[in-house]
Amino acid sequence: MREDESVPPRSRQAARLGPLLTAAALATVCLITAGCGDDGTGRAEPRPGTAAPSGAPSSAPAGTASASKSPSPAPPSGKPLPRGPLTGRTVVIDPGHNPRNRDHTREINSQVDIGTGRKECDTTGTATDAGYPEARFTLDVSRRLRTLLEAEGAKVVLTQDDDRPFGPCIDERARIGNEAGADAVVSVHADGSAVGNRGFHMILPAAVRGGAADTAEIVAASRDLGERIAGNFVRVTGSAPSNYVGGNTGLDTREDLGGLNLSTVPKVFIECGNMRDPKDAALLTSADWRQKAALGIAEGIGSYLKR
Repeated sequence: MREDESVPPRSRQAARLGPLLTAAALATVCLITAGCGDDGTGRAEPRPGTAAPSGAPSSAPAGTASASKSPSPAPPSGKPLPRGPLTGRTVVIDPGHNPRNRDHTREINSQVDIGTGRKECDTTGTATDAGYPEARFTLDVSRRLRTLLEAEGAKVVLTQDDDRPFGPCIDERARIGNEAGADAVVSVHADGSAVGNRGFHMILPAAVRGGAADTAEIVAASRDLGERIAGNFVRVTGSAPSNYVGGNTGLDTREDLGGLNLSTVPKVFIECGNMRDPKDAALLTSADWRQKAALGIAEGIGSYLKR
């Protein structure tokens, strides 16, 4: 589900992205793709007490692939990264929410500055009716995505890997991408909407300037990143763009998300599906489908970085 800050106000319906793209049209943006691989499985936990939305960090452009023969940075396994088409690139993956947020309600409810106002640090996320939490889904897809990108030589940073008691807060998630000098940042989520609402959508940063927020330099690049991920996601997973957000384009521009507002590098959110719809939930709880989701996102990122 979208982070707390990610719930779209009813009044924003008119602010959806203009160009009306179909699933087929989205698929045409993925002519250039990244490699594939597989890894990771999710585990269900008791359903969080409250299904709340989510927010995420940012991503940015970095240097070009290095032609030097210097040692590659090591992934979490400690083994050197293979050299590949994404060598020299840094990607930050932001698994929405933290599985332990539910045990730290006071901390995640604290207000943080998002540049244009203040919002909660984070939320618990949503869950399927059977109790599979969004936080477990996002972590599983993010780990699979890391494996795929590292196989292509990219340095991958996760904002959290179930390795901290709660958070990070939405402002810190953005800061992690900024400080990494990321070439791209992708925040992984699943929505918690009404039954019958199906499909995925990308959330893109709007042009925002206020306080610590200034997205002028990342709006165009983030849209390019989001469109490429959307096209590849359609092609690899077979999922259609959302039928309830984004006017059937699969793209939604937002100005109220701290994870995007505070980013100084290209960044997008992806809501992979609706956990509260039985048909979407069947996909989201399938390990095979989660691998396809990770591959679709990876190939979209690879297309963007190799453009």
